[in-house]
Order: sequence, then C-alpha cells, then structure tokens
Amino acid sequence: MSRARRRVAFHSLIWIIVGLIALAVLAVSVTAWSLRSEQAAAGVRETERIATILADQTNRSVAAIDATIKEVQARIAALDIKTPADFSRAAYTEDIFGFLTDRLHRLPQATVITLQGSDGNLINSTRRWPRLDANFSDRDYFRHFSQIDDPTIYVSLPVTSRLVGTLTLYFNKRVNARNGEFAGVVSIGVEIEYFRGIYESIGSVSGQSFLLARRDGTIIWRYPDPVRRVGESVRAGSPWHDAVRQGGGNFRGSGRFDGGVRIVSVRPLADYPLVVDIALSESSLYASWNQRMLVIGGGMLLVICCAVLLLRVWAKQLGRLIVSEAQLAQKSRELEGANHRLDAAMNNVPQGLCMFDAAERLIVSNARYMDMYGLSSALLEPGCALRDLLAQRETAGSFALDSDRYIAELRAQLALGKPFSAITHLQDGRVISVQNQPVAGGGWVAMHEDITQRQRTEARVAHMASHDALTDLPNRVHFSDRMDQLLVALGQSGTPFTMLLFDLDLFKAVNDSLGHPVGDELLKAIAQRLRRPGFANYTVARFGGDEFAVLQAEDGDQRDNAVVLANKLQSVLCEPYSIEGHQIVIGISIGIALAPADGASQIELLKSADLALYHAKSQGRHGYRFYEPQMDRDARLQRELEVDLREALAANQLVLHYQCIIDVPSRRICGVETLVRWNHPKHGLLGPDRFIPLAEEVGLIIPIGEWIMRQACAEAATWPDHVKLAVNLSAVQFRSGNLLNSITGALADAGLPPERLELEVTESVLLRNNAENLAVLHQLKAFGVSIVLDDFGTGYSSLSYLRMFPFDKIKIDKSFVAEFSNRADCAAIVCAVTGLGRSLHVDTTGEGVETAEQFELLRAAGCTQVQGFFFNRPVPAWELDFDADVGRRAIGEVA
Repeated sequence: MSRARRRVAFHSLIWIIVGLIALAVLAVSVTAWSLRSEQAAAGVRETERIATILADQTNRSVAAIDATIKEVQARIAALDIKTPADFSRAAYTEDIFGFLTDRLHRLPQATVITLQGSDGNLINSTRRWPRLDANFSDRDYFRHFSQIDDPTIYVSLPVTSRLVGTLTLYFNKRVNARNGEFAGVVSIGVEIEYFRGIYESIGSVSGQSFLLARRDGTIIWRYPDPVRRVGESVRAGSPWHDAVRQGGGNFRGSGRFDGGVRIVSVRPLADYPLVVDIALSESSLYASWNQRMLVIGGGMLLVICCAVLLLRVWAKQLGRLIVSEAQLAQKSRELEGANHRLDAAMNNVPQGLCMFDAAERLIVSNARYMDMYGLSSALLEPGCALRDLLAQRETAGSFALDSDRYIAELRAQLALGKPFSAITHLQDGRVISVQNQPVAGGGWVAMHEDITQRQRTEARVAHMASHDALTDLPNRVHFSDRMDQLLVALGQSGTPFTMLLFDLDLFKAVNDSLGHPVGDELLKAIAQRLRRPGFANYTVARFGGDEFAVLQAEDGDQRDNAVVLANKLQSVLCEPYSIEGHQIVIGISIGIALAPADGASQIELLKSADLALYHAKSQGRHGYRFYEPQMDRDARLQRELEVDLREALAANQLVLHYQCIIDVPSRRICGVETLVRWNHPKHGLLGPDRFIPLAEEVGLIIPIGEWIMRQACAEAATWPDHVKLAVNLSAVQFRSGNLLNSITGALADAGLPPERLELEVTESVLLRNNAENLAVLHQLKAFGVSIVLDDFGTGYSSLSYLRMFPFDKIKIDKSFVAEFSNRADCAAIVCAVTGLGRSLHVDTTGEGVETAEQFELLRAAGCTQVQGFFFNRPVPAWELDFDADVGRRAIGEVA
C-alpha cells in the first residue's frame, strides 16, 4: 500500500475512533442527566407519597381519638354537671373508670384517657383505680382551655408523662358545666413512639426527616431531632406557610434545622389543625447518583485517556507514514479494552438502560436491561429494531401489550420533545417504571426500574389504614366508607340494606379468667370464621374490643334476610373454640337496624343497631333483636330517670315499704323485708326493678343503700323485739370499701341490736372479688348480723357458695314456688332445698306465696318461713300490724 493511501486510511480510522468516543460520551451524558432528573423527581414523589400517607394515617388516628373524646363528653353530659365542683365529684367513680377503660381499648394508638378538673387536678384516669394525685394546670392545653371557651380539639406539645415517664402527645377538649363555666378537660394521650412507628413502618432513608406541626407553624414533633425543636415555629415568610394555605405542596429550600438544601413536601390534615412535613436533603437524594456518576465518569475518563494516548501514538506513526501490523494490532486491543471498561460502567447501573436512534434501532443497552426482561445477549445487538426487541420480550413473557399500539403511543410522546414516564405491569407480577428522555436529533434514552417492592409497601400501608391490626378484618373506617356507598345507592335507586351489630356474651369473663392473650386469640379465631365463603358477600368489620358489625345488601325480603344472617352468625360463631388447650364456648347478641326504615344516615343506623343490641343483651343474651321505635323512647326515658334519680334522694322522693315474713309453725310475723319505692313526681310510684339497676349502673346505689339502711334501722327500732329487719344488699355496695362501717353506724345510731338485722345477698356478691366480699360478710356475721342467701337456685353454682360461707337462711326464689303444684322439677327443687336447710340447720324462706295451696305445699315440704301477697302486700311502716294473726287466714282457706 502506498504512503498516501496509508495516510488516508489512518486519518479515516482516527475520525472513526473520535466519532465513537463522542457518541459514547453523548450517550453517557444524556443517561447521566436523565438519571439525575429522575432521581430528583423520584425524591419529590417519594416525599409527597410519604407525606400524603402519613397525613392520611394521622388524620384517621386523630379522627378516631376525636370520636372517642365526643363519646366521653356525651357520657359526662349525662352526669348533669351543673358546676365545676359537680364534675370533680360525679366523674370520680369506678363506673366512669370502666367506661374510660373500655373506650381506651378501642384506640390501639392511645395509652391513656384522663379527666381533669377546673383546678387542674386529676379526676379519673385509665392508668389505675383509684386515681393517683397529679395536677396538670401548667400544661399548655389546660392554660388554653381555662382562658378560651374553644369547642375544637387542641393538640398539645409533647410532654413527659407524670404518671409513667414516657414522652406523650395529648389531644384535648374542654368540658363545660351546664352554666357554661369551665369544668375541666378530657385528654387522650398518644406516646410519641406511636408516630415514630408509623413513620418507620413506611420506610425512611438517610437524610430524610418527619415534622408534625400545627397550622400556625408551631413544631410539635420532629424525627430525627437531636436538638429538640419542639415548641419552635417555622419562620414567617417561609414557603412552608404558602404550601399550608394552598392545602399542600412541595418546595426546595435551605434547611433551617440541619443546613443544606432540602426538598420539602407539606400536607395539612384534612379535618384537623395539624400539618405533616417530609423533608429530604439534596445531598442524600443525589448520593447514589454521585456514586454511579463517579464510576461512569471514571470509566469515561479512562476511555478518553486511552483515546488520547492512541491518538498521540497514531500521530507519531502518521509522521513516520508507516505503521507496522504489530503496532496496529496492539492499539486495536487497547481500544477494545477501553470499550470493555465503558460497558462495565454501564452494566453497574442498577436500572435497565437502553438507547435508540431516530430510526428506532438499538444503539446501546446494559446487562440489567437484558436480565430484567429475560432477553438473549445474542439477539440484543446494536441495530436491533424496536419492533423485533418487543417480539423477543413477548416470547420471553415480559411483554403482553399490542406492539403496534405501543409503538404508536411511544412515537406520539417522543414527538412532544419532553421527558415522559409510564408504569408497566408484567405477567409475572412485577411492576416496572419506564422513564423516556428524548435526544436531540431523534432517538431517546430509556431507563427501566423495578418498583414492585415500593408499590407493595404502599399497598400494605393502605391496607393497614383500613383494617384492624389484630384480626385483619376491615375496621370502622372501611366500614364507614362502605356504608357511605350503600347510602348513596339508597338515595339514588332506593336500594335498602341492613346493619347488624353484635358483640360476644361474657367476653370479659374470658379475659379475666384466661388472660388477654387467650382473648386476643379468640378474637382471631372469630375473624377466621367470619372470612368463610358463607360471609363473602357481606362487609364484616371489627369496631374494637369484642364488637363487630355486618352490612347486608341482598335481594328479597329485608327482614327475612336479616333473620337468616343472624341465625347463621350465631350458628357459626357459637361453635366451641379450642385455644391454647382451653375449650371455650361463647354466645353472641345481635342488634339489627334496617335502612331506610330505621335511619338514613350512619349516625342514625349505628344508634338504632346499638339500641337493638342493648335490648338483645338485656333479655338474656344469645339472641337478636330488630330495632323498634319504643327502644328509643325507652332509652330517652332511661336517661330522664337517670337525671331525676340524682335528685331523688335529696328531694326525699324515696320511700320504704315493708313485706311481712311469716313463721310457718306459729303462723305469726317474725320479720319484714325492706323494699324501696321511688315516688316520682311525673311517673308516680316506681318499683325497685325500674330504678335500682340504673342506680347500680351510675354508681348511686351506694348513697341510696346507706339511706335505706339508716331509715330502715331507725323504723325497726320501734317494732317488737322478736321482729327482724331484712335489707337487700347490692354487689356494687361491696366495692365502696365502707360497707361495714356504714351498717354498723346505722345500727348504732338507731339503737337496733345487730341480731335483729338480716342482710340478703345474691350469689353475684361472691361471683366477683369473692375473697374481699367474703371477708366483709365474715366481719358482719362476727358482729352479730344474720346473712341470707337470696334467689337461691337461679344461679350457676349455688351449692358451692353454701360451702363457701355459713349462711343463716336460704330464700327459695318465687319462680319455683309459683310452679310448685304444676311442675315436678320445681317441686323436687323446693323439697331438696328445704331438706338441705334442715341438714345444715339453716332456715328456709319461700318467696312469692300467693295462694293457700302454695302455702300448704311449702309447709309440707318443711319450709320454715314464707312471704308473699297471700299474707300482705308491701306497705309503709305505719300500716304494719304485728299483732295480726295472719296464719289463721291460711288455716281457714286451706280447711
């Protein structure tokens, strides 16, 4: 070859090498810039995503807390708080403590519910009963409510709990007396660790921080926060305030807390004056990009250096005009090595990369792209047409779209000249994000990223927000959304639906006897049965504790369908459970509300179903009841009686009546039983069955019981010495801790000997806290008072109680006496009890005697005492005639 031709050949080779290097540099530069832009966009999306999720989750949590505070406020309102001092007295009861504890169990995010008086002193708290001494008047929320009558919820700054020492955030609302005065505060505490757990469960990265603030910019909590910025404010004029006013947004600004430039996403809560802020430093955002660019840049620098070296060598050779074949081969190997290093740099990028020219032919791709879609390296060569590449992906099972339509849409997007992205779902379940960057002169660079795990995390967070953590059943939020849908359908097409609300009978007994872990496992087992195919067409949710709800929307008769579903629930859920070696059998009580007949809103339907459930439980449990308007009237009457009962004692509306107890052998009066009546100004004379259970529920039975004891002892002191006084005791009275002193004081004040007093108790007194109650009974018996077991035979374990305590008398329940002559089993029970009494040397009293035949049968059975309408009805003390020979009437009628 001539010297001139060699010179031309070498010049051509040099320009080819320069062009290839330039093309490679261009491709890498475009890719690097695309990666940086995508990294920035991904950072913004990530902070927006986390901020949105956290804001939604926080809003739901605060909404649940707000709803619970409203329930507590409603219960407090029922106490009829006239003055701030009334609140401190009325709210410090074990009944209120139980109510607060029950509401706390429905809030997994909360750790404590407290009631504080107008002086800041603790009134009641779920921490323990009885309460601890503590004062909260220095808290920021307390100062706020003591100065301003603000009905909205107030979120405090985190403080260290004075009761348990943990850093806690308090959600608070003001309590007013009926005269409008400041009575106190209802507070629900949530430990800061709860918000940290939510944040960390979503996943944080280095350089990312979480901020919870009020809308005015006051910082409530920041994580991480090594300097403790709690209580500081976001400076005025910051873009943060603009984002809050606009309902959310993001901005790029200098980091006030950590220094450096940060990307900040701001999301105010939808319903509450709180703001969630997620910030990510640009140094952290671009850290991985910088590392990748360092590798790629090093590779490119190495390639360029090699190219420069080659050009210098070739320039020298051109000066000589002759290049030996050996030198040419060496330079070729060096160029090949440089290309290998460039390939290594591209193949270390974690995303799949490929570049196409204007003719839609592949220029370059990396190994990650090939592995991601299962492509063959032999087929994935430069020059491969896009259509052929898609055909390879279809064969490999990683492309299931119409290729013509896909290419047409791609061309339309590229024609706009702007970067664009798309999400692709592969047949194997993976989700791929594709970012396309058009290149000047035609063609484009595509970056493919596997975001499967990210989307699964987002789906898991969304699932957690709408499902119960223990049972994985839909929660109250999900149930509420579904009910909204059915209410919309009801309004548009008139399609009815049914709500069933049920809870477990005696679930508290399972927790108390076997422990809460067993109770939790029982709830999980119940949820597993509710997921059976037979319930697949219903929305089943757990409201909290042992309360569940079902939505039913089926064709056919609405009531008939509800009955079928109620029976199915009882059949399936009442089958025995085997949990941790324990055989557990439960029942359920169900309340049913029909829409629209029983309500056309969530509040109305929930109220109707709850009233129906209450009546189902009050009628013996293990059944179901449909809502009836009378239930609402009964509930209003019950609330009216509860308010009036608080004034009945002070207004002298309670009166005592007495029913005589007859000694069977002598047929003369040997004692009287005290029966309280309420002379209600509106409803007339009410029997104890109308208000004593209510008094037990609201805690008034203790002062009423003390009044009954003192009044009865004072009147009995004027009676003949052989007449004994019988007074009933409620199981609730034993909880006061002052029962012994109250009884002995009443006897002493009246001058009545203890031997003339009989205290009647039912086995419910021994069913709970039997050790403490037994101790009180033994002390009373040692004092000389007689102890009588009332309503014998109606409980579950009466014989065991006869062994547990040496009762002085047994009273046979009137239900057995009424059926004595008609049912052999009742007669057998009466005879067995009287025989047992004779063996134990214990008197027996037959209650509810209404006929001469019943009296004669009881006498023949060996009953030592009787009482009932046959002898006299309950009358005031001044109508009692202890000299009357009531037994002669019995003898005459029998004869």
